[in-house]
Amino acid sequence: MLAMWVKVRVKPAERERFLKAIEVDAIGSERDEPGCLCFNVLQDREDPNVYYFMEVYRDEAALEAHRKAPHYAVWRAAADTLDGPTQATRCATVFPADTAYWERKRATAR
Repeated sequence: MLAMWVKVRVKPAERERFLKAIEVDAIGSERDEPGCLCFNVLQDREDPNVYYFMEVYRDEAALEAHRKAPHYAVWRAAADTLDGPTQATRCATVFPADTAYWERKRATAR
């Protein structure tokens, strides 16, 4: 599995546009991509213009499929809402590390 922690800073005047675009991507990722096991969007409690994405993919191929999905294009089209570059960190899942856990979680969420 491949997990990613992505930090972005949003231009305050563009926050609503950013939120609409990332919602399309996050929901579409979990709904339409079998290889995307989790896509959460979090807002920093100290700075309302900072957001974090916690993403879990089955493997590199699933991440590449994510980047080709129509909902990802919506997110990329809103890249001008960001105040600076994204900061992505690739992680290994420690707990839960079993793909079956994520599959069960995903199945019960539907």
